[in-house]
Amino acid sequence: MNVGEGPELNTETISETENFLAWRVEEPDGETSYHLEINNVTIHFFNEEWEEFLDLIRGIE
Repeated sequence: MNVGEGPELNTETISETENFLAWRVEEPDGETSYHLEINNVTIHFFNEEWEEFLDLIRGIE
């Protein structure tokens, strides 16, 4: 492995629009993390935080 190289991560796009992207990744330790890209800002969530965020969004609807 060269410096700056890490393990291949298994990423999956959950949903995408012109300005937003939600995706998840299986971390090397086996935990799933979620990422929400809004223009040039990325918010990172662990599973419990992601579930709470989804509850918040459902409450807005």
